[in-house]
Amino acid sequence: MPNRSKTLRHGALGAGCVHLCVDMQRMFAEDTAWKTPWMDRVLPNVLRLVAAHPAQTVFTRFIPAERPGQGVGTWRRYYRRWADMTLQHLGRSMVELMPELTAYVPPAAVIDKRVYSPWHEPALRQLLQRRGADALVISGGETDVCVLSTVLGAIDHGYRVVIAEDALCSSSDETHDALITVYEQRYTQQVETVPVAEILAQWP
Repeated sequence: MPNRSKTLRHGALGAGCVHLCVDMQRMFAEDTAWKTPWMDRVLPNVLRLVAAHPAQTVFTRFIPAERPGQGVGTWRRYYRRWADMTLQHLGRSMVELMPELTAYVPPAAVIDKRVYSPWHEPALRQLLQRRGADALVISGGETDVCVLSTVLGAIDHGYRVVIAEDALCSSSDETHDALITVYEQRYTQQVETVPVAEILAQWP
């Protein structure tokens, strides 16, 4: 469970803060091969962040390949293994955000991506530059896949990174816990892991 005594080490969040919500989509929440059981559990905390700062929220969506075997390099093998999760089989409606979140778009923005990291998408970098972003609050799923790629890219781009630890979900308790430990022990100058209540209290 999150440590409720945690505080933001580097002070309050300001006007340059953006909430980057990772891949809270129907295909991970509903009965598919990629269902993430925790997603429903963390949704209320994600909604608290979104509702507090809808205009400062950016949702990412992971878009699978169109058909089995499509993709470059190992992605081709990946989509042969996960043929049922290609758009041809899954249907395009399943890449949509969870229904509870769609009501916030707009003012929230949506960035689509084809790989784990959203930083390959120029649209995300351009949006953050236009907004003068200097800090990112990160929520969503999965902790040990797309969230991990998002966090490491944000560090490389020089953003202050605040992980909403009780607004993250994964299919694995073990690797979720391991990643939180890594952030807290190895990235102490660049990553802060705190509960949603602390973020909201420090983000006017």
